[in-house]
Amino acid sequence: MVKISPSILSADFSKLGEEIKNVDKAGADFIHIDVMDGNFVPNISIGLPVIKSIRNKTDKVFDVHLMIENPSRYIDEFVEAGADIITIHYEAEKHIDRAIDYIKSKGVKAGVSLNPGTPSIVLKDIIEKLDLVLIMSVNPGFGGQKFIPYSINKIKEVKEMSLNVNKDLLIEVDGGVDKNNSKAIVEAGANVLVAGSAIFGDGKLKENIEAIRG
Repeated sequence: MVKISPSILSADFSKLGEEIKNVDKAGADFIHIDVMDGNFVPNISIGLPVIKSIRNKTDKVFDVHLMIENPSRYIDEFVEAGADIITIHYEAEKHIDRAIDYIKSKGVKAGVSLNPGTPSIVLKDIIEKLDLVLIMSVNPGFGGQKFIPYSINKIKEVKEMSLNVNKDLLIEVDGGVDKNNSKAIVEAGANVLVAGSAIFGDGKLKENIEAIRG
């Protein structure tokens, strides 16, 4: 079954702990946490103290997406804060293979994310050791953007690439995911869907999660 990873970037930060408890009860599989540094992407978002403060609000997997420069410098801190999956951007890390190995050595799962303009072929030599590939279907840094259609082909390419070397790979898609396109995204090969405003937008958490899951 496809997993749903609600992005708390779209939650009400004035009651974040309550929002996380509610989305957990509503059927979330993971909790997607976007970390932005104002450098790799234009915005600044959730940092280590916030992640630590919400770790005790749910037992669900903390799916931590680092949209930051030189992410390998901070792996220890994010592990200590409670991350279960740490995803770094291919474009942000000079020594991607070493960074993946280091994340896995800390006992958490390792993911690599690709921006829309980065071709899937860059994963060819590392896909075998990855736990997750995150395909950005919008340009990272802002919520509420529209899904980029050519992302479907990239999902298919990553799925095909993984078939013989990493059949258990999580293929996650983040950006503009909603109930209208989730079926096509899953049919292309994705098995984890990130959604923010499409889940938190109207307070109907359970209904929205079920609609996206299909």
